[in-house]
Amino acid sequence: MARPPSGAPWRASARCRLAGMSEHHTHPPVPLLVIGGGAMAQAILRGALDAGALDPGRIVVCDPDATKHDALRALGVRVEHATASAMDAAHPGAVMLLCVKPQMLATVAEEIGARRFDGLAVSILAGARSHRVREALGGTARVVRVMPNTPAQLRMGVSAVALGAGATPEDADLAASLFAAVGAVVRIDEGMMDAFTALAGSGPAYVFYLAGAMQRAALEMGFDATQGDEIVRATIEGAAALLARDRGVTADELRARVTSRKGTTQAATDAMDEAGVMDAIVRAVLAARDRGAALSEQV
Repeated sequence: MARPPSGAPWRASARCRLAGMSEHHTHPPVPLLVIGGGAMAQAILRGALDAGALDPGRIVVCDPDATKHDALRALGVRVEHATASAMDAAHPGAVMLLCVKPQMLATVAEEIGARRFDGLAVSILAGARSHRVREALGGTARVVRVMPNTPAQLRMGVSAVALGAGATPEDADLAASLFAAVGAVVRIDEGMMDAFTALAGSGPAYVFYLAGAMQRAALEMGFDATQGDEIVRATIEGAAALLARDRGVTADELRARVTSRKGTTQAATDAMDEAGVMDAIVRAVLAARDRGAALSEQV
């Protein structure tokens, strides 16, 4: 499968298997060992299973939280409480998908103990550099870092894939195939991962922040909470659909189409410009990037 240039969005065919081969090949999907069975792991599995990119009979998920097990088993996968037992149950050659919180990496390393994982490990641990992940897994794993965002739960996410310690371009292709099942995939250098996290990982929260401000304005203008909520949600959903549809048109151009000279929209954007909203958003994203870089030193 041809790889797009770094930074180019890419979606794999729903029929294309994880090994990154042509659609005409009939090799079975690779086995998977998932460490951590939370909402993001479940979203990834559900999307890849729906796309036919995974075989549930070749997936083992480890999570100590028994309250998650029913939802995981509903996907048809095997569930284990402990990392060691999950590794024993995993199929030979299984790809490890690390979906735990970054602060749990040391615990995973302790549970693995003397075992060494020398296969492909795909890590979605925010801030955890690939060399740290490789060390935690015994020093021989091939690590690809991926950062998805929460809309992946709706198969509308965007994920960054970065080649990490010991990994090959083919390893990155395989990881991209998996995450393409839950949205767009962008290939970046690992050094850009903090920036991507600030832009896309935290990005949905910025939209929710704007929605909250619009809902407050709705209340001040006399709408009740239910009306204001419905109006704001529908407005943002429609605007996002236009932004997604008109890919050859910039956000500024789309805004200009809605803005009449000396009209209501211009009055609003002028007020935002006077308050420095645009610059504040840029500073906010940069602050998120810098915080991510600082946190990565603690993982």
